[in-house]
Amino acid sequence: MPRSFDMSADYEGSVEDVFRAFSEADYWQARLAESAVDDTRLESMRVGGESGDDGTIEVVTLQVVRSHNLPGLVTQVHRGDLCIRREETWGPITEGVATASIMGSILNAPANLSGTAVLSPDAESGGARLTLQVTVAVRIPIIGGKLEKIIGTQLAELVKLEQRFTTMWIVNNA
Repeated sequence: MPRSFDMSADYEGSVEDVFRAFSEADYWQARLAESAVDDTRLESMRVGGESGDDGTIEVVTLQVVRSHNLPGLVTQVHRGDLCIRREETWGPITEGVATASIMGSILNAPANLSGTAVLSPDAESGGARLTLQVTVAVRIPIIGGKLEKIIGTQLAELVKLEQRFTTMWIVNNA
């Protein structure tokens, strides 16, 4: 049975600052380079949608963990490298808020995630807050639930790491 997770991250920069970072290919390349996996690729990126000026951002990334670096529980149910494809589609900033749909999948495995993200002003700090609601589904009898919980825990850590990276990116590239 799929599991849902709610998580958030606070940014010192404004919604506009974070969104501007998300719109830069250099940001995504650098963020991928910082990830703790064996190989990464920015598969595609489109800013502005079909018209080129609708304010949307579409990003598809691929991250690979080589089989020799996988935890034992994962190698019991998945042979070979673990290839994780992630898709984020951000709508334009509307009334100070940006929303996204997020999709993730492990290629050639019965696991995926889907969810939404909301980037909104944080009145207390003057920065921005990213709120995520994600559902993880691993369709493997008996251990699927355990794997979903592990993935959810890893996602929470990933959100923290990406928040730190994005904050530093904004400071260094403003």
